[in-house]
Amino acid sequence: MKYFSFLFFLVLYTGLFAQEKKLEDYIGAGIGNSPLLKDYNNQKLSNAIDSMRILAGYKPQVNGIGTLTHAPTYKGWGYDGSITNGTNFSQLVTATQKLVGKENLANQEEAIRLLNESLTVSGKITEQDLKRSIAAQYIIAYGDAQQIEFNKQIQVLLQKEEQILKRLAERGVYRQTDYLSFLVTIKQQQLTITQISVQYKNDLSALNYLCGIRDTSLAVLSRPEFETVALPDAEGSVFYQQFNIDSLKIKNNASQIAFNYKPKVNLYADAGYLTTFAEEAYKNFGVSAGITLTVPIYDGKQKRMQYDKLNIAEKTRQQYRDYFKVQYQQQVAQLYQQLNAIQQVINEAESQLKYNEALIEANKKLLETGDVHMPDYILAIGNYLTTKNIITQNNIGKLQILNQINYWNRK
Repeated sequence: MKYFSFLFFLVLYTGLFAQEKKLEDYIGAGIGNSPLLKDYNNQKLSNAIDSMRILAGYKPQVNGIGTLTHAPTYKGWGYDGSITNGTNFSQLVTATQKLVGKENLANQEEAIRLLNESLTVSGKITEQDLKRSIAAQYIIAYGDAQQIEFNKQIQVLLQKEEQILKRLAERGVYRQTDYLSFLVTIKQQQLTITQISVQYKNDLSALNYLCGIRDTSLAVLSRPEFETVALPDAEGSVFYQQFNIDSLKIKNNASQIAFNYKPKVNLYADAGYLTTFAEEAYKNFGVSAGITLTVPIYDGKQKRMQYDKLNIAEKTRQQYRDYFKVQYQQQVAQLYQQLNAIQQVINEAESQLKYNEALIEANKKLLETGDVHMPDYILAIGNYLTTKNIITQNNIGKLQILNQINYWNRK
């Protein structure tokens, strides 16, 4: 008895001095600590570098090239001297310039932009997933705290009644077995508080772990609030945006294939020293320039194959898009149906709770006069606890459904 009383007041003392926290505190920490969201931002920075590399690749490319070649001959054996010139030495600075149209360059820049848009959408969806997971765990821990609270209220009530019953039992108004039965109920209630308190600490630790928070102290959780706004249509949600971006990516890839099969022109120039040491090698400083034109003629119909792959990708995109629209509408309708059903259960349970409270109040008065039937009183307390627990569990379930509805509320 002393152990349970000590533990009860320890839990109560800890609750009084614990720090109060809100759902927004945990969501902010979870988003700030998420390595995946940081990864998306880093990928955008990397894409910015890729964009600059594309532009740099179309600027003049200058290289220094040195070559020394010697082809020896022995008694007429060896490479033909008229081809190899025996010994060749070159030290050149070369410059090449790709000529590319503005449309081609803009198309490649568009590919980078679409990639960044895709990362932005992925970041928003990841953020929604993280918010939902954190809120779900927060609600679980909050539900534990609510159960502890109403069980403590019952505990206070029982302890007051226990003192009255003890005096009446000592005077012979009630049997000793009635007092012991009531005492067992009190101890069972104390054990329930202890079990839920342990569960609350575990669920709170899981919440901190999910958010990347290093903290083992207890906290008082405020009731989570969710906006009850009308959800956007499937086409207006952030989850649909990826399908639009994928469509633009496919069109961008098709344009790039067309650009890849257009004629290509490269300019070439060099300056330096090139000699065979045959005669007057000191005069072999010079320059040269040229132009190359590449015209695709036949590649085994690879171009057609690439377009066919894009057509398949577009069909796949459309199938996923249509499936998502059906799922979205079904999910939203189901969530609102569940919300209405669970609210009906809560209303009925709250109505039942009034009768349970009235019955307990009546039994309290009968207890003081010695007219209560103890098994009936204990049964009334048990029914009250059951009804109260039903209300708490369904309120937590309601918050979970609101959390699911809020998940889809992102444009």
